[in-house]
Amino acid sequence: MPTNFKDLPFGLEVEFTGMPRIRAAEICAAYFGTEVEKDRSQKYSRGNQRYHVKDEQNRIWNLVYEGSVFAEPSRYSCRVELVSPVCRYEDLTRIESLVMVLKQQGTMKVNPSCGLHVHVDGALFDARTLRNLVNLVANKEALLYKSLQVDGKREQSFCKRMNREFLQAVNRQKPDSLESFRDIWYNTLKGASERPEQTRYYGLNLHSFFANGSMEYRMFNGTCEPERIGAAVRLSLAMTAQALNREEIRYRRTKPAQEKAAFGAWLSQMGLSGKEFQKTRRLLLENFEVKPDALELDLKKDLAKEGGLKQMM
Repeated sequence: MPTNFKDLPFGLEVEFTGMPRIRAAEICAAYFGTEVEKDRSQKYSRGNQRYHVKDEQNRIWNLVYEGSVFAEPSRYSCRVELVSPVCRYEDLTRIESLVMVLKQQGTMKVNPSCGLHVHVDGALFDARTLRNLVNLVANKEALLYKSLQVDGKREQSFCKRMNREFLQAVNRQKPDSLESFRDIWYNTLKGASERPEQTRYYGLNLHSFFANGSMEYRMFNGTCEPERIGAAVRLSLAMTAQALNREEIRYRRTKPAQEKAAFGAWLSQMGLSGKEFQKTRRLLLENFEVKPDALELDLKKDLAKEGGLKQMM
């Protein structure tokens, strides 16, 4: 039975600055009607203290230090990452509302150093469907990075594009087990033997899958706009589900003449179409230019429709 992307559990890491971590924790606690708890599992310097906040379902949301964030104001305590618990699709509206409260009641802000990471449960994956996901992301990578306007510095450091040596090895060897897949990942990526965790800095982070069981999509720029966070989650869930549902996705390097049309068609193919996903599509398609010949084609189609209607009247 096909996997519905709305059934996949997910989690979020939202990096931001603009206020101290304790203030963000207090706002979250007030939103959920609970209390802020200090993490006492280890000793922290004052600026690195992490906080826990429980929601109505007793799930824990963490406010932690994120060293890659450029703090505004320049204090360690203003380097903030909100880490969600495992969430379901029905939680998405609540998450968007929480971000809006952080923005309105606090001074939440982002800058180019901030990222948004979406984790999707990988329990349903085997070697075949994992290769599907790798090829899917590789096939759509140029369009994805253009759609998301990935910050150049982040792309070079924290969310790099697919490693070509890894991609070629996966498609040449076609691993039949997750163990073999894991070996290819760590054997082809530079520095993995000494520090495996360093392989996480890719747009599609499979270290997260091999270490923790979740796919991590790291290519999203930081944002404090709730609708953009929702769009990032929906896109991540839809890509994951498509990889699980397709029998085979092969790696093909293509450059569509009409990028916006191609990306829009792909979104529809994954189920992101219709009124329900209108805002998501608008946000994901806004950075593509429509070429003049595409506009002319659309105009001809509209005129043809009008002519047909006149004949029917």
